[in-house]
Amino acid sequence: VQLQASGGGLVQTGGSLRLSCAASGRTSRNYVMGWFRQAPGKEREFVTSISVGGRVTWLAESVKGRFTIARDSAKNTINLQMNSLKPEDTAVYYCAAGGSTYDNVVYTNRSQYNYWGQGTQVTVSS
Repeated sequence: VQLQASGGGLVQTGGSLRLSCAASGRTSRNYVMGWFRQAPGKEREFVTSISVGGRVTWLAESVKGRFTIARDSAKNTINLQMNSLKPEDTAVYYCAAGGSTYDNVVYTNRSQYNYWGQGTQVTVSS
């Protein structure tokens, strides 16, 4: 599976951005999908995950109520809608895919993901 992330950019505090991750190669329909982010000098951290069927999602506490993840299985794409952005959301955002035979599980650990996109920069100015 190849993952291509897009949609990053520069936005002011309180603004919104939508990231997309397009999957190609082997079908992404049997993969849990997720987003992680890495700020300069920090570890890569979990942001959100969505199950194979798209019915179950999980968000990190720091983004709950502001970020939403959704998947379009027909297009092999996941989207991350980010609202009310804060300077601490500034990071490179990575999409990831991890194989699953279950429809209703999500993954929150980096080691559960087999494939990673190249990352897209999100910068929130204060």
